Amino acid sequence: MNILVFQHLGVEHPGVFRDFWREAGHSVHIAALDEGAPIPDLAGFDLMAVMGGPMDVWQTAAFPWLLPEMAAIRTWVRDLGRPYLGICLGHQLLAEATGGKVGKMAVPEVGVATTALTAEGRSDRLLAGLPPQVRAFQWHGAEVQKLPEDAVVLAANDACPVQALRVGRRAWGIQFHIEMTPDTVAEWSAVPEYAASMERALGSERAAGLGPELAQHLPAFTAMARQINDNLMQAL
Repeated sequence: MNILVFQHLGVEHPGVFRDFWREAGHSVHIAALDEGAPIPDLAGFDLMAVMGGPMDVWQTAAFPWLLPEMAAIRTWVRDLGRPYLGICLGHQLLAEATGGKVGKMAVPEVGVATTALTAEGRSDRLLAGLPPQVRAFQWHGAEVQKLPEDAVVLAANDACPVQALRVGRRAWGIQFHIEMTPDTVAEWSAVPEYAASMERALGSERAAGLGPELAQHLPAFTAMARQINDNLMQAL
């Protein structure tokens, strides 16, 4: 299978999904849009995966490549009807590109938090096999505030009412991070903008201890990611 990945920052890569896809022998094409990579011809790909990033969907003046990216997402989901997986910013881009609206949160959500599957989420193919409530890592200051007309909410919590959604039959967005690896926090903390936002949200002491805090959750995070990946491959 050929997988197209839209990447917005080098450290926000597919994470543990790279391991899953390598094990399965899939071909992965990374389009590093923040580095000026072009959007390739979509015809040769079977799955589009869109990752996170420090920018917001409305910052099209500062990041003009967001406009062709959203156009490509819209073509992929609306015109081609092919499978899509978006994480964090990729989740928000899916909503914005297909008729929804993303806006700034009153209070950013950072850290490990509980998210509950909705009734639709409990019967959704992508989330099959997950418990009714999951613990996951959050790091976002924007949220989906208006759904595309054919979207359903698959997961929610008090901080963010659209933690996961499905648009149409085969396009999924997940706000929380399911791609975590043992190196994720260190990689993200090396980005000054990320380090500053983490300290603002958590305080310097807890921010400094986030890596060890997450380490205890990592086996569960990896198991959840593998379940979601297996479900996604069966849904293709």
